[in-house]
Amino acid sequence: MRSRLLALVASVPLLLSVLSTVGPAASANAAAARAKSPCGQVRSAPRYKHVIWIWMENHSFPTIIGSSSAPFMNKLATQCGLATNYHNITHPSLPNYIGATSGLGYAALKRFTSDCSPSAQCSTPARSIFAQGESWKAYEDSMPSACLPVNSGNYAARHNPPLYYTKLAGCAQHDVPYRQLASDLKRGRLPAFSFITPNLIHDMHNGTVADGDSWLAKNLPAILSSHAYRSRSTVVFLAWDEGEGGSSNKCATNTTDIGCHIATIVISPSTRKGTRSRTLFNHYSLLGTAEQLLHLPKLGRASSFPTMTKAFNL
Repeated sequence: MRSRLLALVASVPLLLSVLSTVGPAASANAAAARAKSPCGQVRSAPRYKHVIWIWMENHSFPTIIGSSSAPFMNKLATQCGLATNYHNITHPSLPNYIGATSGLGYAALKRFTSDCSPSAQCSTPARSIFAQGESWKAYEDSMPSACLPVNSGNYAARHNPPLYYTKLAGCAQHDVPYRQLASDLKRGRLPAFSFITPNLIHDMHNGTVADGDSWLAKNLPAILSSHAYRSRSTVVFLAWDEGEGGSSNKCATNTTDIGCHIATIVISPSTRKGTRSRTLFNHYSLLGTAEQLLHLPKLGRASSFPTMTKAFNL
């Protein structure tokens, strides 16, 4: 009996040594597992200083979510947050870009329904989230030079909303080619609000779902690995301008027309992994959410719809 007791006592230091080794290793493994996902890194929402919108084109919810051609986007939807009852405002593309950034309603958006390039007849003096009191930039993929108001190759001016606001100052300094994003991220110069427009191939307007998925898989990690995101100060919203296949031009609250139903993915350190929200959201909700996060007053119809902050723990 005495020999057994002595053996047990002798084994205690070894056991403690094993436990002390396993404990930190387990913690490190858990931390590594969390690090694999850009979301769910913190329980409570920090004070976010940067909001990034990335807008894709012309695909309804079921052509993206569950698509075998979009493995990266569906992985993001699984790792982060997905608004399952999210709607565009109208058709075609341009009035959605304008409505989402200004809060203008259907009547004011009628002048943009021809998808016109910027002109005296196709513009607005309305206020927008660009320069609402915060720093901002629009990063335009394939735009040859800053603030270009005409189409060029795979760059479409109608997908570049700052061009349409006649009272918006500083377009030449803040509406820039997409390549400048890498420099701004590296130098810690990411503005409070960023609007990212992939070109006509990469946004899936003229390209395929696979083209868009490939572009995001190549470009989004640079944002998520940046200091701005790793410091837990940045939220990214991946949205589509409009759906396809429906018939209604009044989509903000239309829950039956497939052309009004689009996917929106929410990526943030505080958004819990696998979050799903069935709340009715739309582009006005997106505007209000960005304004709420950046402590800006809500413009136009943004005050008429719920924001996404509570649903996605922002």
